Amino acid sequence: MIEIDPKIAIEDLVEKYPAAVKFLSKRGIVCIVCGEPAWGTLEEMAREKNVEDIEELAAELSEFLNEAQQKGELERRL
Repeated sequence: MIEIDPKIAIEDLVEKYPAAVKFLSKRGIVCIVCGEPAWGTLEEMAREKNVEDIEELAAELSEFLNEAQQKGELERRL
């Protein structure tokens, strides 16, 4: 089971779970800048976009990734 910690570095998140980019961009959180992962953590990026409940965001992202994995749609890099 995938559990995303809000303290995960964006670079690590993007590398392990490329599908997270689309999920977060739909919420206004930009993960890729000039083709490279943005610096900082998920929590920091969410705060910049005034996300009030970062734990909820991380839980929703985890749920999204787990559902994609169950459907065989998740590309995951180790």
